[in-house]
Amino acid sequence: MARSKKGEAIRAERRTPSELRQLETLQETATKASDLATWRRATAVLGYIAGKSVVSMTGELHVSRSAINDWLRWYDSAGAEGLRTGKAPGAPCRLTIEQLWELTGVVEEGPQVAGFQTGVWTGPMIRDWIESHFKVKYHVQHISRLLHDLGFSVQRPRKRLARADAQAQAVWLNERLPAIKKKPLAAGA
Repeated sequence: MARSKKGEAIRAERRTPSELRQLETLQETATKASDLATWRRATAVLGYIAGKSVVSMTGELHVSRSAINDWLRWYDSAGAEGLRTGKAPGAPCRLTIEQLWELTGVVEEGPQVAGFQTGVWTGPMIRDWIESHFKVKYHVQHISRLLHDLGFSVQRPRKRLARADAQAQAVWLNERLPAIKKKPLAAGA
């Protein structure tokens, strides 16, 4: 198989002024969004069209030769849109929209309302609840992604003693602790 000449990896239809404007716009958008992956792709394609060799761009962009060749193929087949960073499709969610709404409500109400003893949700608890109510099995590590997609984030409860005296704690923090702390050395010592 012979090597292609400069510019031959991209068809002439993809080298029109309007296509190049779209590519430059993509590069600018990626710069503003700090999307390094898309910026690299657009920069590599623009460089190739301008006559740079793939080998010379590997050093400039810190990527492999095969990556740039992939990007050139993507651009040739789908244009500037083919270079955008997208979310990998993955498998579809196994819960219906109605089930996701119900899960959201249950998580917001708390684990005690759902029949658990503790007041803090854990991944295994949510997995068990989903399995018992919807008959759908999820791996415990997927629960955090599912909750993130629903708009929840990891929360850690603050540890406080139930019978602690707030006034005594304030006195200790403001008076006793400063007295115990090491004092800075004098300038002459």
